[in-house]
Amino acid sequence: MHQFGWPVRVYHEDVDTMGVVYYGNYLKFYERARTEYLRKVGFEQDDLMRELNVMFVVKAVNMEYLLPARYNDLLWVTSDVSSFKRSSFHFDQKVYKENEQGDVLNQATVVVVCVDTKKVRPCPIPEAILEKLQTIR
Repeated sequence: MHQFGWPVRVYHEDVDTMGVVYYGNYLKFYERARTEYLRKVGFEQDDLMRELNVMFVVKAVNMEYLLPARYNDLLWVTSDVSSFKRSSFHFDQKVYKENEQGDVLNQATVVVVCVDTKKVRPCPIPEAILEKLQTIR
């Protein structure tokens, strides 16, 4: 799998009084795409919490706003794991207008850390997840 994409429609709740997507809502769009990416490769986050006592939390975000998304736009949000370490991985993410041939409206690098749910501390990414990530890159 190269890049994973997920469609997002911009609703009234997503925009400010000018009809432009409120800047913080891009984080929600990216979260949805990362969650669906993990689901697509076979990992449900609630199952990971229950069965392996791990969850993925955002440690850092570097985001760049390029063009505005507006009310009722159809967006295409991509997620691609660009690198991973023992307990974290980096997602390169973009928001396109309509599809990957459309304008790039926003882009971000998101660092996600694997955390032990009992200790609430970083822990190694489970081997099954690492193996799957290595095979789809």
